[in-house]
Amino acid sequence: MTLPAGHTSRPMVLEDAKPIAEHSAAYTSTLLGFPKHSPEDVANYLRDPAINLTTDGWVVLDPNGNYTGSATAMPVAGNTQLNIDILSNNPAILNWLLDQAEHRAHDLANPAGGVVLRVGVVRQDRLLPEVLAARGFAIGTSVQRMRIGFDGAVVAPATPEGVVVRRGALGEESRRAAHGVLVEAFAGQPEALPRPFEEWVESRESRSTFDWSQVTIVEVDGQAVGVTECNDNFVSTDNCGYVGRLAVVPSARGRGLAKFLLRTAFAADAAAGCDGTILHVDTGNPTPAVALYTGVGMRPDLISDIWQRTIQPA
Repeated sequence: MTLPAGHTSRPMVLEDAKPIAEHSAAYTSTLLGFPKHSPEDVANYLRDPAINLTTDGWVVLDPNGNYTGSATAMPVAGNTQLNIDILSNNPAILNWLLDQAEHRAHDLANPAGGVVLRVGVVRQDRLLPEVLAARGFAIGTSVQRMRIGFDGAVVAPATPEGVVVRRGALGEESRRAAHGVLVEAFAGQPEALPRPFEEWVESRESRSTFDWSQVTIVEVDGQAVGVTECNDNFVSTDNCGYVGRLAVVPSARGRGLAKFLLRTAFAADAAAGCDGTILHVDTGNPTPAVALYTGVGMRPDLISDIWQRTIQPA
């Protein structure tokens, strides 16, 4: 696949965050009525240590040197998966960018197995699904963005009996405890497992919208059993707090800890002057996560389908 006449490409650089955010906001606002990503979210993504922009990011320019398309391909899960974020309103450019991502997948593939390419597409989009389907992609799951709005102050929930709440993960011990909860809670969902501890810490510290004070850990009998990891990804666009991760280990489920952590986040966001709280949930999650979120008053305001294709080693 070749680019349209006169178009050129180059590796992505951090300074591309601004034009990518602007074009993403224009594209998704047309589809949704609001931008899907904040400028901070885009910049954080490009700074993520899992991405080497020299090999994992591409920008396409028109004959006048103007931005007209981009893609990143983030290797995750031990290089067995590539998460592709792609943007253009030109099918030929979309196909060229997907070619680059597939070439990258072949570079990563090992003889023991292939690489799963995953592309999130808002359900209102009509162009990108046509391109993906023609290339052999199919929908594997969907992700709902869920939101709750506040009409005023939100009362913080009472701490359950026998539970100790630790606010903030300012030192290595508390960070390892939070990471350990995530590992145990998502052990049955390999695609949702956190990165190894040092990489996980580095990725969090690369984000302008995250602070370790936004981690809340709950303990039972001196052991960390639940955690929320929040950030400010949606403050500038939606004036909403964001629950990036919520986890309770299997042995502590059924005690209302997940609802307690959620309502604690709601109260904190309302106290900070936010209009609401947002989170994302995979509808294929084996736990009853969607029911949990609707049970505390959250409702979906955006659904993205995850299109997948497996690239086998050459």
